[in-house]
Amino acid sequence: MINLRPKVRIENLVKIYGENPQHALHLFREGGNRDEILGATGNVLGVADVSLSINEGELFVIMGLSGSGKSTLVRCINRLIDPTSGHVYIDDEDIVKVSKERLREIRRTKISMVFQRFGLFPHKSVLDNVQYGLEVRGIDADVRRQKALDTLEVVGLRQWADYLPSALSGGMQQRVGLARALATDAPILLMDEAFGALDPLIRRGMQEELIRLQRDLQKTIIFISHDIQESLKIGDRVAIMKDGYMVQVGTPQEIVTNPADDYIREFTLDVNRAQVLTTGAIMRSEQQFSLQRGSARLALEDMQDLSRHHMFVITDGKPVGLLVRDELEAAVGRGVQDVHQVMITDFPRVQADMNLEQVFSIAQDGIPLAVVNDGGKFEGMIEPTDIFAGISAAPQNDRQASAAHRHATSQQLVS
Repeated sequence: MINLRPKVRIENLVKIYGENPQHALHLFREGGNRDEILGATGNVLGVADVSLSINEGELFVIMGLSGSGKSTLVRCINRLIDPTSGHVYIDDEDIVKVSKERLREIRRTKISMVFQRFGLFPHKSVLDNVQYGLEVRGIDADVRRQKALDTLEVVGLRQWADYLPSALSGGMQQRVGLARALATDAPILLMDEAFGALDPLIRRGMQEELIRLQRDLQKTIIFISHDIQESLKIGDRVAIMKDGYMVQVGTPQEIVTNPADDYIREFTLDVNRAQVLTTGAIMRSEQQFSLQRGSARLALEDMQDLSRHHMFVITDGKPVGLLVRDELEAAVGRGVQDVHQVMITDFPRVQADMNLEQVFSIAQDGIPLAVVNDGGKFEGMIEPTDIFAGISAAPQNDRQASAAHRHATSQQLVS
C-alpha cells in the first residue's frame, strides 16, 4: 500500500553538462531552450527545471527516449551526478547540501541501485555478490551471509548461491543484482534500465517478478525505462520526459486516457489498453436497489424510471443479486412481490483494480459484472460493451461526455 507521505522530493532540478554551466543556467533562466544553450555555450541541458514528488512505497517510473534526461535525473537522486541547481530531498533532507561523509552514509543506508548491465563481480560467487553491500557496511560475516541467503530465497536463487555469475542466464544475473540491492534493506531502490539488456520473454518475467516483490516488500522504487508498455505495466505512476523536461506525470490510466499533448499521444497509440485500464476506471456508478425495500414492483419502477435493463441488488453495501428488467416485468405481471424470487444470485464479481484483460473471459457470458473493493463492497457495474468501448481508444472528450451523462442519470438508493 502506497503511503501518501513523500519519500523523495525533487524541486526545480537543473543539470547542465559543460565547462561553464552557470552561464548556461543564466541563459536557461532567461528562457533559452536546449538547442539555443548548446549553440551559445557548447553546454548540454540534461535536466530542465524538474519538480516532482515520489511517495513512500510507490513504484514510480521515469520514462523517455535516449537523451530525454531520465538517467541523469535518477543519478541526481543519489548524487552520482551533482545537479547544477535545485534540490533533492530524501526524508526531508536535502542531499544536494550534505557533506561527502553524510552522502556516503545515505547511500549505504537509504538508497540502493540496480544497473542495466547487472554490475556483478565475475570472480565472486552469487552469494558474495549479494552480501557485498553488507560487507562494505561492516556487517558481521554470519549476519550478512544469512541475510544474503534469505534475499536469494526471495528472488528464487538460493540454490545458486555458490555458483559464479557466468553460470547463470541473463535474467538470473539480473535477479542477483536485484537481490544485492534488496539485501541492504535500503528503503529506496533506483533501477536504471534494469531490464533493458534482457530478451523480451525474460524481460516480461522480470517485470512480473518486480511487481510481486514490490507487493511484498513495499519499497520506494524509482524505475527508469524507455519502453512505454513496460512503464505502464509496472508503474503506480509514470513520468514521461523529453529533452530534459517533464512532459506529463500521472497514473498509467491517466497517461493512456488523457495524454497531455501529441507527443504523449503518439507514445500511447500502440499501447495494449486492456493491460492498462482497470475495471474501476470504466465502471458505471449506477443506481442500485436496496434489498431492504424488498418489493419487486418498486424495483421495476426504479428500472423503468432510469431506463435500465440491469440493476444490482445491494444489502449492507454488498451486491447480492442482479435484476433483469424483462424478467422482472414478467414476474410482476404474474403477481410476484418478493424481489428474492426474481433476482439472479449467480453473477460475476470483479475487483476494481483488475485490468480489462483479466476480465475478458468473464464478460463473454454477456452478464453485467459487479465491481467490488477488497471488502466486497459494491462500487459500480460494467456491461460487457463497456469493456470493448474502454479499449477502443475513443477520444477523451467523447469519454468525458459519456461519463458525464451516466453521472447525471445515476442516483443511489442504498439504505
